[in-house]
Parts: sequence; structure tokens; C-alpha cells
Amino acid sequence: MQIEITKLSSQGQVTIPQNLREQYQCQDGQELIIINVGYGILLKPKKTFYETKLDDVAGCLNYQGKAKTIEEMEQAIAQGIGESWNQ
Repeated sequence: MQIEITKLSSQGQVTIPQNLREQYQCQDGQELIIINVGYGILLKPKKTFYETKLDDVAGCLNYQGKAKTIEEMEQAIAQGIGESWNQ
């Protein structure tokens, strides 16, 4: 684990050290997800598009089961988002 120290400005801004911005490929203006983890604050880069593999997309083409409801799809999306945040 790498530890860095930074300061909070009077405007509520925090500078993320350059080596960490490069490591996580953060760009100017990129949105960050702020998570209150109870003992502190976690900042995670918000990905515009999640990495998708061809097998992930093509796999749904052979689905033979009952059609999913909107509620089931929304629940699966929420579960996927929750799992990606915990990575």
C-alpha cells in the first residue's frame, strides 16, 4: 500500500499526486466516485465505459430462457455496479 499526503484547500479541493494520477490513468476533468467507507473517504476513477469482452456480449445472443422484466434487468444492473465498486 502506497501512502501519500495532500492538503484540502479552502475550496474543498484535493490534489491527487501525479504518480497516482498516472497509475490510475486519470485525465483532467475526469469524474471520480466518492465513497464514504465509514473510517474515511475512498476516491475511485469513474469509468465512462466498462471494459466489455466479445464473449460477454455474444453470450446473451443464445439466451433461450424466459424474457427478463424491466425490474429484473434493473436489479441485475444495480448488482453489477455494486460488484464493480467492490473491486
